[in-house]
Amino acid sequence: MDADKSSLVGIYGGTFDPIHFGHLRVAEELIDSINLQHIIFVPSGEPRLRNTPIGTRHQRTEMIRLAIQDNHQFSIDEREINRPGISTTVESLREFQQESNDNRILCFILGIDAFIKINQWFQWREIFNLCHLLVVARPGYGAIDDNQTVPQEVAQELRMRHVLSVNCLSQQAVGLIYIAHTSLLEISASRIRHLVNTGKSVRYLLPDKVSDYITTNHIYTEKA
Repeated sequence: MDADKSSLVGIYGGTFDPIHFGHLRVAEELIDSINLQHIIFVPSGEPRLRNTPIGTRHQRTEMIRLAIQDNHQFSIDEREINRPGISTTVESLREFQQESNDNRILCFILGIDAFIKINQWFQWREIFNLCHLLVVARPGYGAIDDNQTVPQEVAQELRMRHVLSVNCLSQQAVGLIYIAHTSLLEISASRIRHLVNTGKSVRYLLPDKVSDYITTNHIYTEKA
């Protein structure tokens, strides 16, 4: 691989139920700090380790579309939304790799909360053969080194793969872990859903277009 010509592309998976400024700000800062060429948002269809999302597949996809429509460095991929059955990250990453050219390096974005449980994911070690991991801060979680709940097998992978320089990501095609220092916005999708359901304002927690879509379609309300 020619390091001078390689480009880093972020893969940002999640339920996005709904997408909010916490997601968007992390993505924006990674574009700048990691020098990602592009970030692809991949909403999950039926998550394997989480409860079924409240927003439908179509609604969550449309909310992402509304949230990112003015940013040419963001795009949405609907492969998991269109795939029947349970969504697995490893399956999607295999497909992304098959579709990639030789000079595109994939970086999967996930929060610390997800990373410390990555050993519960389907074929989780295979993920390191398909991409780099970009681990970002999450509300309620300290630095990984301070978190005593990291399973031994995950900690072992971190010791072997952790790099301190973003430049390393361009020098190797897959298998590294970089801990990114992004803004920690105390915003959660669950809190937004609760606020909507109780008739409270969600202004300044997510884009106005997304908020309007939620209101118009009566998402997250018990009467919906």
